[in-house]
Amino acid sequence: MRHNKAINHLGRQSGHRKAMLANMASSLILNKRIETTVAKAKALKPYVEPLITKSKEDTTHSRRVVFSYLKNKYAVTELFRNVAPKIADRPGGYCRILHVGFRQGDAAEMALIELVDFFEPAAKKEVKKTTRRSRAKKAEAPVAEAPAAEAPVEEAPAAEAPKAE
Repeated sequence: MRHNKAINHLGRQSGHRKAMLANMASSLILNKRIETTVAKAKALKPYVEPLITKSKEDTTHSRRVVFSYLKNKYAVTELFRNVAPKIADRPGGYCRILHVGFRQGDAAEMALIELVDFFEPAAKKEVKKTTRRSRAKKAEAPVAEAPAAEAPVEEAPAAEAPKAE
């Protein structure tokens, strides 16, 4: 039974798992969006969100704490300079996981994990409601066309080829 087993070990030993999550978090912060498996994305989300919350307060201590997790000074700089100001007023939920299908080689379920404030959510398609029976269309009154107020566009003269003597 699975009693009190909170984290997904991802089939790795603890050192490998910590290094992988640190690298994935750095890539997520630098690129704002990464594609990975669903299990890794779900493990990455609770790893990176407290770091983003910590970046709201730009102090030496918070930078050192974040660096101890990420181990990448460029990712720490990006987090504190660019990401933190954008998420300053957001109370949490900085990452979004979108399922994108299955990987070709082993059919692993893939997901896109991205920072919320950097990408707009995919626009939902407007579904036009239709009925099963046809209705008689109302006759539309013809709309009188307004005269064109624009002047006709003049074409530019064609470039002349040099004359041979």
